[in-house]
Order: sequence, then structure tokens, then C-alpha cells
Amino acid sequence: MRYEILGPLRVVDRSSVTSISARKIEVLLAALLVRADEVVSSEDLVKEIWGTRAPRQAVAALHVYVSQLRKFLRRPNRTESPIVTARSGYVLRLGDDELDFHVFQGLVRQGRAAQRAGRTHEACEAYEEGLEFWRGPVLEDLRDGAIVNGFVCWAEQARLECVESFVEAGLELGRHREFVSYLYARIEELPLNEAFYRQLMLALYRSGCRADALNVYHSARAVLSEELGLEPSAALKRLHHAVLVDAPELEAA
Repeated sequence: MRYEILGPLRVVDRSSVTSISARKIEVLLAALLVRADEVVSSEDLVKEIWGTRAPRQAVAALHVYVSQLRKFLRRPNRTESPIVTARSGYVLRLGDDELDFHVFQGLVRQGRAAQRAGRTHEACEAYEEGLEFWRGPVLEDLRDGAIVNGFVCWAEQARLECVESFVEAGLELGRHREFVSYLYARIEELPLNEAFYRQLMLALYRSGCRADALNVYHSARAVLSEELGLEPSAALKRLHHAVLVDAPELEAA
């Protein structure tokens, strides 16, 4: 069985895909998955589900939600529930089950190891495979509590780093034209990320589109100035100058 949290929360069991319609129980499962194999206190779960508006019988209601969640996760071939009661709360034990974020992290580690060893093609494939696990905004409707919201920030940063590494590996392999449209889409998604402007300028330059590369720099400068009141970073300025003078180091290896 695989739990999927890199998008809307769902549970995949062979060919079956199921989700929870009751929001409070969905929040409960999300919090337990975010801290899989760790005890989450009843107090923290109550805050995650109700925030500052917890009812008087919140702990009793939490017990009911846990019971309902156990029924949802029950499978014919299992004798024990993955949700275990601890002294101060509950823990969801993954055991042989998968969590898509853990699989993603493993592929990123694999990609980085391959890149350090000079196996760029293998690294690019690992990054790309990892990014395929992202199905949309992470737990989008469940971000009211500290547990889920904190995880979302961490996960989005991990995705961003993976995208940058994926593009770097692709550019090393000479896939410049292929990544131009991909990078335009990433800039549309995250217009304040200078790394994507830098990578797009390089991809365009190596594709023979020098003027377009320079236009990307001016777009970046305008956005950064308007949104943050900042100039482009030193790295982006150096790349702009290198494109202006046709610096030989910009050519692909």
C-alpha cells in the first residue's frame, strides 16, 4: 500500500485508489503521515484538527476519528492496524507500506550521488522520476495546522531543489532546447526564483537564441525590482555580461 501526500491525500492499494471525504479525519491522517513512525501527541492532533476552536470534548472526538480512520485503513490481509496508540498520542507505522514523499527523497539522494560520480544521465533520470510523484499542490485543503503547513513548506523547498538539479543535469547533457519551454513554465510558477532565470538564459544562449537570453535577464530585473525592490544577484549579472560578450565558457561541454 502507498500513501500519497504530494498532491491531494489518497491511499493506493494495488489498482485501488481511495480518499477520505470527512475533512477532520483527512487532517488526522495527513498529520500522522507527515510524522510517520513518530508519536504525535493528542494535544498536537487536537490543535491540528480544530486550531483554537477545539470543542470541550475534543479528545473524545479524536478517539472516534482514530477509530474511523482505522476502519478506513483496514485491509483483508492485515491483522493489525497501522495506527498504534501510544502513551501520549498516536503513531502511524509505515512498515512495508510506502509514503510517496519518502520515495521522492530516495530518488533525489540517488540523483545527487550519481551526479557527484559523474553519471549525469542516471542523475537526470532519477530527478525526473522523483518529480513525477508530484500530482499538484501538496495537501492543499489541509494546511490550517502547524504540522501539515510546516511539512508543505519543507516539501515545496525539496521539490524546488530537485527541479533545479534536474535542469542542471539536463543542460549538462546538452538538452538545451528541450528545457526552454520547461523553464518558462517554472518561471511563470515562481517568478522570483533567480535560478530559473539563470538556467533559462543559458538554455536559450546554447540554443542560438542570444537575444532571447538577454530579454530574459531584463524580465528578471524588472520583476525583482517591482516585487522586491532588488537588483539581480551577482551571479545573474555575471551571466548577463557573459552573454553580451559571447564568453567561451558559456558553450556546452
